[in-house]
Amino acid sequence: MQEFENQVVIITGASSGIGKAAAVAFAQAGAHVVVADVVEEAGQALAQQLSASGPRSLFVACDVASPASVQHLVQQTLSTFGRLDVAINNAGVGGASALSADYPDEEWQRVIGINLSGVWYCQKYELQAMVAAGRGVIINMASILGKVGFAGASAYVAAKHGLIGLTETAALEYGPQGIRINAVCPGFIETPMLTKAGIEDNQQLHDQIAAKHALQRMGKPEEITGALLWLASDQASFVTGQAIVVDGGYLAQ
Repeated sequence: MQEFENQVVIITGASSGIGKAAAVAFAQAGAHVVVADVVEEAGQALAQQLSASGPRSLFVACDVASPASVQHLVQQTLSTFGRLDVAINNAGVGGASALSADYPDEEWQRVIGINLSGVWYCQKYELQAMVAAGRGVIINMASILGKVGFAGASAYVAAKHGLIGLTETAALEYGPQGIRINAVCPGFIETPMLTKAGIEDNQQLHDQIAAKHALQRMGKPEEITGALLWLASDQASFVTGQAIVVDGGYLAQ
């Protein structure tokens, strides 16, 4: 029997990067995966790919910065599968690179809206479904930059710090109802987000950041999925309110 057989898992930002790797991993472990993303073509293709080789998966277009869109995501999941067991709130953006005094106001609002408010909306509606069922696991995708600062990334750093606080608070609130809520804090991972930030196209910058990790390299999306699978499983039944670091030794310095 596969560990997540018959379970239903929502993954936001699932069309690429860590989200896509997680979708593949949970489907391989037997779960029905709800692929949620604003990128419809890639999301549809992934859901079809997962359904072709495993349990039925579903794509739902979702903009996490919109409460109505998130509410639709959860409602569509429940109407299709009748349950929600695990939610991985992974959707996020890197944002502009600028000193705090020069950071564009609109960009601040965009990054906070997706990376912090978006997780709050997701968690809100996921919790409503899980409370009704009396069970569930939520995993919020934070970052090592939710634990330390990083020059030029004030909005991203603020959002990820806030996300960890949101995770801890909700864990305290909903632990008595059988719901576990944790965060995962990856180091720098080779995803499209790095490309959008210009890191992949700047070899010198890429190498400088890679060298900050004890393993002297950046991570791959598949190296984060083990933590996600474990936190979602019964093996982590006594783990809640934590921010699990998977960072190649970045924070050990």
